Amino acid sequence: MSHYDVIIVGAGISGISAAVHIQKTCPGKSFTILEARETIGGTWDLFRYPGVRSDSDMHTLGFSFKPWTEAKSIADGPSILKYVNQTTDEYGLRDSIQFGNKVRKAEWSTEQARWQLTVEKSMGETETLTCGFIAMCGGYYNYEQPHDPEFTNMGSFQGEIVHPQFWPESMDYSGKKVVVIGSGATAMTLVPSMAEKGAQVTMVQRSPTYVVSRPDHDKVANFLRKCLPDSWAYAITRFKNTVMQGYFYRQTRVAPSLIKRKILDGVRAHLGKEVTEKHFTPSYNPWDQRLCLIPNGDLFKAINKGNVQVVTEQIDTFTQDGLKLKNGEVLPADIIVTATGLKLIVLSGVEFVVDGQVVDVPETFSYKGMMFSGIPNMAQTFGYVNASWTLRADLTSEYICRLLNYMDELRMKQATPTLRAEDADMEVRPWIDDFQGGYMTRSMHLFPRQGEGPWRNTQDFAVDKKMVRKAPIADSALKFSNPMGEPGVDSSAGTLSEEVSQKEKATAA
Repeated sequence: MSHYDVIIVGAGISGISAAVHIQKTCPGKSFTILEARETIGGTWDLFRYPGVRSDSDMHTLGFSFKPWTEAKSIADGPSILKYVNQTTDEYGLRDSIQFGNKVRKAEWSTEQARWQLTVEKSMGETETLTCGFIAMCGGYYNYEQPHDPEFTNMGSFQGEIVHPQFWPESMDYSGKKVVVIGSGATAMTLVPSMAEKGAQVTMVQRSPTYVVSRPDHDKVANFLRKCLPDSWAYAITRFKNTVMQGYFYRQTRVAPSLIKRKILDGVRAHLGKEVTEKHFTPSYNPWDQRLCLIPNGDLFKAINKGNVQVVTEQIDTFTQDGLKLKNGEVLPADIIVTATGLKLIVLSGVEFVVDGQVVDVPETFSYKGMMFSGIPNMAQTFGYVNASWTLRADLTSEYICRLLNYMDELRMKQATPTLRAEDADMEVRPWIDDFQGGYMTRSMHLFPRQGEGPWRNTQDFAVDKKMVRKAPIADSALKFSNPMGEPGVDSSAGTLSEEVSQKEKATAA
């Protein structure tokens, strides 16, 4: 049975980030990466639909330690996957990845101060591994099952139905009539890409989505790279973009009407008043749900060319040759794409057991947006809904490293977020609140809750950055136990904890 100091679950952006940070900051720690699939890249390898790209700029979606040097800041999926592979090889991580290893169960033993993982191999056999700490970096999408609602009479359609998550490589859609159901980020990517390659595309939406056009090149970043080393140019651009993202999001909270007007003015400049009001004016405020970014106005250009039409109406039924809408309109189609969203999954579907008790995740509280109450030595990476995923992935990796090093200084083997007496009356909220995106609201009952103080899940990069990089690790909600050399002995952090905490405070200052 192999044992590691840290097991990282997932070899996507989050997992590679965690591995690099551990390698750099905790050089004495042994680690391995368990990846259920046969390749790295996670989302950026899984999704292969036409035009797949990021709707976040690569100066914030990229790693903090690896400059993005391409001219395009809004990058396509293959370019992002190439970047992740380059990072993996640059840091010599490929040999640390065990492919075809899906974690099914993780059992913590306080007596042994370690996790025991049941891992299903690609050939169906199982293996047991142990570790001192688990970094859950598998993302939040269910890779095996999307959100795929059943429409009336789907079986009657004589053409091809496809979900973007399982896009067939051989699909030929040029010259064909395509109906795309949905107007989220995936649809906004698919529609102009398919139209560019000769398809006649109709995007059907129940209700409008906010759409913002931005250049796919960052002029500041490209200028800085001509004058400065790549690392400097990248750091400056990353800072600029995170500040601008944070400012924009805060403005949507304090002045939603103003921001709504500005967004709609931008759409109106491309499409005119009638189309904007009918198809691009949501009933909710900006960032109540996720905004969709389109590079260089590609969707608007496709609509103006006549290659794309938008229909805002509910679907009544599938027919043999298309869709019938509630208003009686019939949309003929050769191909129907159900861009209806993704299904979220908690902790990669792993069953967690602590000292023989199965963890009921919805009954736990999120600790600093990374750890769960009552679960020792485990942290999860879950990105922001209002900013780039990797901003938080890097912060979570930094925190894990600080925590591991702190535990070594403290000579404790166990760190458990623990609810205090003072937390009994705190306000309880969903893990993600102030956000009504369908993919989130459908799944919030599966996630931990949030409360006050360290139990907040802020979704605020500026706040999280201070917490991760400057705030002391030790606080009254994080219980340290299991002294090194004394397995199974439960002891709260005492004088040494206070001494180390003072040292941390002095370092931060």
